[in-house]
Amino acid sequence: MALYASSVEQALHCLLFLVDMTPEQTFSSNDLAELQGLSPSYVAKLFTQLKNAGLVIAVEGVGGGYQLARSAKDISVLDVVDGLEGGKPLFRCRDIRRNCALFRGSPPSWATRGLCSIHAVMLEAEQRMRQTLKENSLADLAQGVRRKAPQAYMAEVTTWFQSRKT
Repeated sequence: MALYASSVEQALHCLLFLVDMTPEQTFSSNDLAELQGLSPSYVAKLFTQLKNAGLVIAVEGVGGGYQLARSAKDISVLDVVDGLEGGKPLFRCRDIRRNCALFRGSPPSWATRGLCSIHAVMLEAEQRMRQTLKENSLADLAQGVRRKAPQAYMAEVTTWFQSRKT
């Protein structure tokens, strides 16, 4: 089974810092990377992909950076996954059922008729997962972080970003 790359997790963590921004605020990919101990060049590449997917906008110039392209409640986790992974499936059926040694290279029609039952289960699981990702937005994720993190942490984050602008 193929898995989503760590880029999805890293991008989601970065995007969460953009959720509560004021319209005039921007955060650079370098600052987002440094705050989380990630490679600045890697985060820059992620944000290029997110921009191309229409999830963030880049603000040019001194003090420029990134903002969400639309409201956090209107950006689903699935939007981010698809923006980075291009909608690739989680499972790729290799049609192993055709290779049974007893078939001597020519499987009977009953063995290959219809969708492989393993593939069918994997497709159903992926559809359910994609539905869950679609039902959860950046705003939902950010709300979960806000419930968990102490106010002092949120204030520290704000202060840290402000210190980067001076």
